[in-house]
Amino acid sequence: MNKHQAPLLEALLRYREEGNVSLHVPGHKNGKAYAGVQEADLLREVMRIDVTEITGTDDLHHPEGVIRQAQQLAADCFGAEESYFLVGGSTSGNLAMILTVCTAPGDLLLVQRNVHKSVLNGLMLAGAQVVFLQPETDAGSGLAVAPSEETVRQALEAYPEAKGVLVTMPNYYGMGSDLKPLAAACHQHGVPLLVDEAHGAHFGLHPMLPDSALSCGADAVVQSTHKMLGAMTMGAMLHVQGELLDRKLLRQRLAMVQSSSPSYPLMASLDLARRQLHAQGQDAFTAGLAAVDAFQRGLAQLPRFGLLQPPQPATPAAGTAAAGGAAPPPGPSSARAAAYTRQDPFKAVIYDRTGALSGYALQRALEARGCVPEMSDERRVVLLFSLGSTLEDVNHLLWALVHIVKQEPELNLDDIDHAAPAAPDVSTWNISSGERSYSSPVSFSLQPADPQKLEAIRVEESAGRVAGEMVIPYPPGIPVLYPGEVITGPMASRLIRLRDAGVKCQGTADPDMDTIVVYKD
Repeated sequence: MNKHQAPLLEALLRYREEGNVSLHVPGHKNGKAYAGVQEADLLREVMRIDVTEITGTDDLHHPEGVIRQAQQLAADCFGAEESYFLVGGSTSGNLAMILTVCTAPGDLLLVQRNVHKSVLNGLMLAGAQVVFLQPETDAGSGLAVAPSEETVRQALEAYPEAKGVLVTMPNYYGMGSDLKPLAAACHQHGVPLLVDEAHGAHFGLHPMLPDSALSCGADAVVQSTHKMLGAMTMGAMLHVQGELLDRKLLRQRLAMVQSSSPSYPLMASLDLARRQLHAQGQDAFTAGLAAVDAFQRGLAQLPRFGLLQPPQPATPAAGTAAAGGAAPPPGPSSARAAAYTRQDPFKAVIYDRTGALSGYALQRALEARGCVPEMSDERRVVLLFSLGSTLEDVNHLLWALVHIVKQEPELNLDDIDHAAPAAPDVSTWNISSGERSYSSPVSFSLQPADPQKLEAIRVEESAGRVAGEMVIPYPPGIPVLYPGEVITGPMASRLIRLRDAGVKCQGTADPDMDTIVVYKD
């Protein structure tokens, strides 16, 4: 294998240059259908390599040529035994993983509670039972990370019939911890560790980046190559290693959940993103990391804003100030301190130390000045850098933050380290399965609820009722409620806060979330 090649992309470029008559799909005929349409000029260039499974372009679902070579190069680059291109984003990878390990209705899977909606959809498709694992929470920021080793071991001992464990790492904020203990616990029980590493496709590829899930011993890992690397949107990969997954079945599941007519430009972008890393190595991240460093140095000159960082045990005061503006309780346990031990430098999570600007307000202020963040919550704004970020981007961002500060000169910046946020934290990443470290089994299925058994009530009256619909704040797409889950008092209050903050939620019949669908008493 030649890591400097991009076999699939090169095959498509040859197709374009040959200029053959297209007597096959797609119907735009290499973009000729839009000849003379000025608005289509940009798309036409892409359409010239938008082909199908013809001689020389291979077949994603039965790769023997250039796609097979491209996937082998990807496995070599990312440290997998086998890698599979995904044209449906990490969603398709999560679905395929679950359908591979849960092969019969009622099969049980241990799942971190705050997972992406695609995981719950996969459980429905599989007709699986799930035991939800309570994620550990960082004491300083109050943000959930991943289940502890102790929680995973206890759940595996309580449910030895479990088919595997599925966790998310890193979280949407770039926070993470060591996955090696979780992988060891799974392997001692003879089950695979499945990792939704959608936001960590770049992990393990530079000394300044956290270890990858594969290097920590995970058996199957899904990565959104389009999120943190250079692929087109929807471009992702599924990496596997070890003997705990039936790979023949996995390939069949992938063919089930992905289009039989995959996008060749999209797959070519995966090939190109891999080649950039393979050929340039650590140098691929030089410019992006320089941009991150410049931003952090510039932010240090703006004491109004804090930056989320892992706690520093030796200097608790500094750790408190860096953790998101929330003072941790005295004497946090070692388990909680270990919940958050590493941070993706490309995820810069900032907050207003005075508490005067919520995360939502800070996002709006940045957008008004030409800077569009990834997301925000009640306290923080997530700024996503990558290997494509530039110093010009950083200068614009710092200029915007300077002008935001200048608009509120009445604040006493000398007191910022002592000011507490005025509003409660309603991060949509924090979802609890209850007081226990793991839940009782919950059954999922595709059977729709009987509409006669459902009713819509005001959210203010929902405490104690059973949810009849999903509530999915987006981003990050983590369901805070699923059908059949009891709505607790705190959850009802949280839904009200989310609604009043203007958070967009998928899955709800009422887009304004004044009402919620529940089962009739």
